[in-house]
Amino acid sequence: EVQLVESGGGLVQSGGSLRLSCAASGLLIDDYAIRWFRQAPGKEREGLSCIRPRDGSTYYADSVKDRFTISRDNAKATLYLQMNTLKPEDTAVYYCKAQAAGPTYWGQGTQVTVSS
Repeated sequence: EVQLVESGGGLVQSGGSLRLSCAASGLLIDDYAIRWFRQAPGKEREGLSCIRPRDGSTYYADSVKDRFTISRDNAKATLYLQMNTLKPEDTAVYYCKAQAAGPTYWGQGTQVTVSS
């Protein structure tokens, strides 16, 4: 059974940092494109970042570029999203998604709240 489990969310003050983790089981993360999304109340789900399989090339949405960093540890089967200089508008539930040519898998999400 494939599982993605996010953790690391919480309450942080504006300007602070958090590191989210996405622990994968039942799949080899190096075979999948892993994406981080977020969804704030009343808003559509927003794609934030992607790390591609094999070469590990990355992509960032403009809203998080230069503040967030995606990475992976294949040995730990874990993906990370380092979030710096957080803003109140970053408040949302954050999700990771694993996608290859076949099935797509989502985690359950972790809440990030940034206070002003």
